[in-house]
Amino acid sequence: MLVLHAAWVLVVAMAISLVYEIWRATSKAGTSRHDSMQNLLGGSVLYGIAAVVIAILFADPAWAAWVGLLLCVAWIVYGIFVFNPVVMLERKPGIIDWVEDLVFMGLLFIAATLLLYEVLGWELQR
Repeated sequence: MLVLHAAWVLVVAMAISLVYEIWRATSKAGTSRHDSMQNLLGGSVLYGIAAVVIAILFADPAWAAWVGLLLCVAWIVYGIFVFNPVVMLERKPGIIDWVEDLVFMGLLFIAATLLLYEVLGWELQR
């Protein structure tokens, strides 16, 4: 059940992120080198990988939680050490940028926690 919840959290997180990146590539095109359709198409590989991992989580093989946890941790590390200090600052962020970043990263942490619980064999109590 935790894997299923994590999968849905990741669906929402990736949808928010993709809509945000499309908005940056269209409405904010040229603001930074990261705001273009070319950059969006290059990043589509990451969304493709995320879609495959989410599909694996929904299929729920025994190793799915590990794969999902790896994706979450990798994306969190990238967000903390690359996206926020480099990409975000080059974009001259406004309130929408910061809200999207906080929501996206928060959802990644929630999914990672659910998947870590699954990997450790822990359960949530009612």
